[in-house]
Amino acid sequence: MLADVVEHLACPVCGDSLALQTSALRCPAGHAFDIARQGYANLLSGHARPGTADTPEMVRARESFLGAGHFAPLTELLSDRVAGPLEVVLDAGAGTGHYLRSVLDRSPGAVGLALDISKHAARRAARAHPRIGAIVADLWRPLPVRSAAADAILNVFAPRNAAEFQRVLKPGGTLYAVTPSERHLGTLVSSLGLLTVDEQKTERMDTALADRFTLETREGLETEVMMTRDDAATLVGMGPSAHHVPAEELDKRLAELPDPLPVPLSFVLSVYRRLEQ
Repeated sequence: MLADVVEHLACPVCGDSLALQTSALRCPAGHAFDIARQGYANLLSGHARPGTADTPEMVRARESFLGAGHFAPLTELLSDRVAGPLEVVLDAGAGTGHYLRSVLDRSPGAVGLALDISKHAARRAARAHPRIGAIVADLWRPLPVRSAAADAILNVFAPRNAAEFQRVLKPGGTLYAVTPSERHLGTLVSSLGLLTVDEQKTERMDTALADRFTLETREGLETEVMMTRDDAATLVGMGPSAHHVPAEELDKRLAELPDPLPVPLSFVLSVYRRLEQ
């Protein structure tokens, strides 16, 4: 709930603290932000960049796919690594709140702050766990979060703002970044025309974070799951490939696949420690 996290939020206009009122968040300067009836608050100043926020269809697909347990090994690995005596966990690019919910289940003393640019995702995240406060925000802008507020940041398949991540983490705080490897989804990528993963993705991430974070550990997760054609269609629909494969062409390509079919999953979990400036 927003009441659990409001003390860690900052006004996106002036940077001052926010107070929770009946149906809004307000700072001392009078800047006010409505709280939606679904329980989230929109702290996005200005307009979102076109095409950057997940659509309702993408959010529904993600909730369906993750809820079916296809990425359960990743969910378990992440919650196991993050869990501990934490106070505040920030999920940067939280989507439906799936991974943050799992972490909070393992960290009973923590509250979760779910940030996502999609209001449709924020609606789901606000209901994902009683200790989650969901906020609509752009990760590429200054985050509406107080400095040194978070013990840990989750960043699963989402953009990384190194300067802001460093600012909102407590001294010694930890960033848990999950990326797919070039082996992720295997032949499903070529069969369905999905976007490919750059082989140098992790190296580029290290370089982008190097001035503000140091890499502590990195581990891969390789597994395989059985998916039906419908599962594969849902997987496509929840990610950026949904914008690149026309529906008719996708149906044609799916019809040519075995049903069900084994699909390899390949993730990389990189753990970074915040550097002091």
